[in-house]
Amino acid sequence: MPGENLSRDEARERAALLSVDGYDVSLDLRSAVGDQTGDGPRTFRSVTTIRFRCNEPGASSFADLIAPSVTAVSLNGRDLDPGEVFDGSRIALEDLAADNELIVDAQCAYSRTGEGMHRFVDPEDGEVYLYTQYEPADSRRVFANFEQPDLKAPFRFEVRAPQGWTVWSNGVGDLADGVWRFAETKPISTYITCVVAGPYHYVTDSYSRDLGDGTTLEIPLGALCRKGLAPYFDSDDVFLVTKQGLDFFHEHFDYPYPFGKYDQAFVPEYNLGAMENPGLVTFREEFIFRGKVTRASYEGRANVILHEMAHMWFGDLVTMVWWDDLWLKESFADFMGTFANVGATRFKDAWITFANRRKAWAYRADQLPSTHPITADIRDLQDAKLNFDGITYAKGASVLKQLVAYVGQDAFLEGARRYFKRHAYGNTRLGDLLSVLEETSGRDMGAWARSWLQTAGVNSLTPQVLLSAEGRVDELAVVQEAAESHPELRPHRVAVGLYRRTPEGALERYARAEADVDGPRTVVAELAGAEAPELVLVNDDDLTYCKTRFDAGSLETLKAGLGDLTDPLARALCWSALWNMTRDALLPAREFMDIVLRFAGRESDIGVLQMLHAWAESAVVHYAAPDWRDEGAGLLAEGAERELLAAEPGSEQQLAWARFFARTAEDPGGFELLQGLLDGTSAIDGLDVDQELRWAFLQPLTAWGVADEKALAAELARDDTASGKRHQVRCLASRPSEAVKAQAWAQVVESDTLSNALAEATISGFNQPSQRNLLAPYTEKYFAVIERVWQDRSIQIAMNIVSGLFPSLRDSRATLDAADAWLAAHEDAAPALRRLVLEGRDDLARALRGQACDAGTVNHE
Repeated sequence: MPGENLSRDEARERAALLSVDGYDVSLDLRSAVGDQTGDGPRTFRSVTTIRFRCNEPGASSFADLIAPSVTAVSLNGRDLDPGEVFDGSRIALEDLAADNELIVDAQCAYSRTGEGMHRFVDPEDGEVYLYTQYEPADSRRVFANFEQPDLKAPFRFEVRAPQGWTVWSNGVGDLADGVWRFAETKPISTYITCVVAGPYHYVTDSYSRDLGDGTTLEIPLGALCRKGLAPYFDSDDVFLVTKQGLDFFHEHFDYPYPFGKYDQAFVPEYNLGAMENPGLVTFREEFIFRGKVTRASYEGRANVILHEMAHMWFGDLVTMVWWDDLWLKESFADFMGTFANVGATRFKDAWITFANRRKAWAYRADQLPSTHPITADIRDLQDAKLNFDGITYAKGASVLKQLVAYVGQDAFLEGARRYFKRHAYGNTRLGDLLSVLEETSGRDMGAWARSWLQTAGVNSLTPQVLLSAEGRVDELAVVQEAAESHPELRPHRVAVGLYRRTPEGALERYARAEADVDGPRTVVAELAGAEAPELVLVNDDDLTYCKTRFDAGSLETLKAGLGDLTDPLARALCWSALWNMTRDALLPAREFMDIVLRFAGRESDIGVLQMLHAWAESAVVHYAAPDWRDEGAGLLAEGAERELLAAEPGSEQQLAWARFFARTAEDPGGFELLQGLLDGTSAIDGLDVDQELRWAFLQPLTAWGVADEKALAAELARDDTASGKRHQVRCLASRPSEAVKAQAWAQVVESDTLSNALAEATISGFNQPSQRNLLAPYTEKYFAVIERVWQDRSIQIAMNIVSGLFPSLRDSRATLDAADAWLAAHEDAAPALRRLVLEGRDDLARALRGQACDAGTVNHE
C-alpha cells in the first residue's frame, strides 16, 4: 500500500508540467463470467490512450496504474519495456515531447473490496454484477491515468461485455458490433469516471425544463439495481425526488445541468453512501428497502440523492485543485442536500435531522485528536482517504449554514452562480470561492474563513442568568469556551430562546433574541427585563455550530420535563446537548438514560427517536459505570419492551421500538417474546415481522446463545439472497464461543477471501457488548497485527479492520496503556494508521471518563 501513495508535492509538480487533452479507454469485461483459469486474481484487459502536453520537453514524469501486469506500453510511438517502466503502481515516462501519446495495455484485477472494478456474484441466481468506485484514487485500478483531481480531461469509453449485459458510463452509450461505445464526456477528473455493467434491472423516466431563453432542457433519467431487488425498487419515489432536486438546483444555480443524462445505480457491496459520478451516480443498494422502514429512512435517501445531485455543480463542474479543499465539494453538497430536502421535497423537517444526527457526527470528529480545520492539510492520498469525515461533511455543512445567515441567502446563492460560471470545468481553491462571496455580500470573508475554515475544535456556549428581586431577567449572558488544544473563540450568530410552562404544562418559548457572540462573554441586552425562564436554550433554531450547555435551572427543567417541549427542533437540540454532556462526562450516563426512558416515548420526530435509541444504547455500553452496566441494560430492555407494547399499532414508532427492543433484549422473557414473534406463536397488534425484522430479531438470540447455527441456516434458506447472506455472516460471528471468535478473527485478519461487505458483517458480529470476556485475548493480538494489515491490505479494508477491531469493548486502563505503548513504539508508522489508532484510543479514554462520572468518582463542578 505505501507504494501506491501519491503526495501533494508530487501532484503539484506533475500539474505544473502536464496538461491532458483526452483519454480513450477500452475495457474488455467478458472475463467477468465463467470459470477462472490459472492462479492469481481474475483480470480484465484495459487499453488506455492518453493524449497530453508537456510544457518542458525532455522532462520526466509518470502515469498511475495499479494492475497485476502490463502487456505493452507505447510512448509517442516508442515501445517501452513494461518490466522496466512499470513498478506496480506507476509507469515512468522519460524524455517527454511537447505533445505526447501514451498507450498502455494492461491486465487489471477485478476487486472484492469495493475499490476499482468491483465484481459481485449474486448468491440468489449466480448472476455477476460489476461497478466501479474510485474516490479518491482508484480509477488507476481500472485504467492508466494521471490520478489527481486537477488534471481534468474529456473521456471516451468503450466496453466489451458478456452477451445479454447492459453497460452504463458517464455518457450516453450505444451497442454496435458487440461493443458499447459512450459519448465523450466534458472535462472531468479521473475519480468521477464510472462504468457499471451487468444484467441490472433498469427503469427510465425523463425530465424537462423551460430555460426561459426559448430552449428546453431535456434530461433522460434512469435507475438501476440488481434483478433480485427489483420487486422492492420504488423507482417512482427516486424519480420524484430527482425531478424535485433538478428543479430546485436549476432555480437557485442558474446553470443548466451540464452532463446530459442522469442515471442512478444502486449497487451491491458498496463502501460509501453514494458517489457523484456525473451522469451515472452510484448508491449503496441498501437504499432499496426490502422491508418496512420509517420515514427517516426515506428522508435519508432523499438527502443522499440531493447531496449527490448538488455535486454535479459543486465538485464535478467545478473541482478542487487538491484534496486540501475537499470541503469545496463535500461541505457544500452536505449543506445543499438538506437545504434542497427542505425546499423541494416532502421532508420539510430535514433541518431537525441535520441538527440531531449530522451534527452529532461533526461534534464527535471535532473532539478527536485527529480533528483538523475544514480546509485541511492533506499531505497525500492516505490523508485524503481518511478526511472524508465528520469535519469535512457535517461541520463544513454546519458552518455553511451559518455562512448563509451571515451573508444572506441571496448573496450566498448569487456567489454560487458566479462561481460556477467563472470556473466551469476548472479547478479552484478556497480563495476562488471567498472572492465571489465578498463580491456578492460586501463582507470581508477573510476573517470569517480564518475563524471557521482554518481552525479546528468546537466551542461551548453556556447561558448565565441573573434575576432581579422582582423575578425578572436582570442580565443574560452567553459564555463561550474552547478546549485547551484548540483555544479559538469564534464569532457566532445565535438565537437565545427563553422557555416556560404554560398553564396546560407545556414548555413553550415566550422570548427570543438574536445576538453576535464574540469572545468569552457576551451580554444579550434584548432579553433584559423578560420574565424569569425555566429553560434557556442557547443556539435556539440551530443557527451556529457549537456545543450547547445549560445553566443549573435549565438542566433541572429538562430532567423533569424535556418531553413537555412542544417545538420539535428545540427538543432535538436539547437531546443533542444532553448527549454531548454525557460524552463529555458532565452528565452521568444513568441520568441520560433516565431522561430517555421517561421522555423518548413522547418523541414525535422519528429520526430523533431513532437517534435517541442509538445514544441510549451507547450510554449503557460505553459510558455507564461497569458495576451498574448490567442494571442499566436491564432498565433499557424493560423500557424498550414497555414502549413497544404501548406504541400505536402499525406506526413507525412501533417499528423503531421493535428494532430497539431486539438490540436491548437480554433476559429469558425478552428472548421468549422475540422467538415467539419469529415462529408466530406471539404477535403484537400492527407489527408486521417482515424478513428484515426477522434478521433483527435473530441477531440478539444468536449473540446470547439462544439461536444456533441450525436456526441461521434455516433462515438463510428462507432468505437466500445477498442481503440474507450478510445477515447470516453477521449472526454467525456473533455466537458466544471462543472458537467462533477465533474463526471470525482469522477470516478477517489472516485471510483476504471475504468481500468488503462480508468482512464488514463479520467485524460487526465479532464485537458484541455482552461478550467482553470472550474478546479479551484479542487486545494483544490487535496491536500485534495492525501494522502488517496496513501494509498488506487495500486501504479500505485496512481501515475497516483497524477501526472495526479496535478493542473498545475492553474498556480498561490496561487497554489504554496498550494503545499508548503501540503509539510510542510506532512513531514512524503510516500517519493514517496512527490516526486511526489515536481515534480509537481517544474514544476509549472518553468512555473511561464517562464511566468515572457515572460512578460518581469524578467531580466536574
